[in-house]
Amino acid sequence: MYRPEVMKRIAWNRDVFTFSRIVCALTIGFLLLPLLVLAAYSFNDSRTMSWTGFSTKWYEKLFSGSPDLWRAFRNSIVIAIGSGAVATAIGTLGAIGAARYRFRLRGYVQTIGFLPMILPEIIIGVSLSMFFAGIGLKLGLFTIFLAHVSFNLPFVFLLVSARMEEFDYSIVEAAYDLGANEIQTLTLVVLPTIMPGILSGFLTAVTLSLEDFVITFFVSGPGSTTLPLYIYSMIRYGVSPVINALSVLMIAGTALLAIPLRKFLKDFAVH
Repeated sequence: MYRPEVMKRIAWNRDVFTFSRIVCALTIGFLLLPLLVLAAYSFNDSRTMSWTGFSTKWYEKLFSGSPDLWRAFRNSIVIAIGSGAVATAIGTLGAIGAARYRFRLRGYVQTIGFLPMILPEIIIGVSLSMFFAGIGLKLGLFTIFLAHVSFNLPFVFLLVSARMEEFDYSIVEAAYDLGANEIQTLTLVVLPTIMPGILSGFLTAVTLSLEDFVITFFVSGPGSTTLPLYIYSMIRYGVSPVINALSVLMIAGTALLAIPLRKFLKDFAVH
């Protein structure tokens, strides 16, 4: 038999664990409930919030009669993947350089790099709009791409830097001892080791780009409508349930990508 104080500690730990599971379940339910409501109303026969019957007509209309919506969706996907890839490449190299090399003003560079993360988006949007106008760059998809690269960089830099803090530099020295040069060490040793951080940075950048509205609003031009801007323009006339159908497909696609990616990162961490 355990002593009374040990039994009390075990009971307390059990109660805390049970309470934590309840809070976790409630939190997950709170986050998933709006998505479930969205999915349900994508099959509603009516445009209103009152349920009038099951129907798939909004999905049919999505694939047959929404060219402007698909154009905006395509713009968002292209900009998100493109800006995410460029921000990931630059942010990864910057994080590696900042972690590996010691140079004057290193701390100031890191601090300034985090400013876009804490500044209000409206300030970033206005400043970028003024900058593009000052250099005579026409607003359009390219300016949206540049803006998304600029505000995604700090997030990639932060995630990769966190991975670099756990990096074992002895394997770099071992690679040099085996005759590897700088490029070989970077591509065959450093990058594979920090790949989970790089993938996390890329996915974060893509997510932030897809959902951004404020900055995109200030740097977009004619013919450069993204999905958030398109949805905002529909608010004046009421958001169509077609948006609900597209949202459900995006949620399903994200889940299908997240499950194998989670398994990949888990297996990568084990090996």
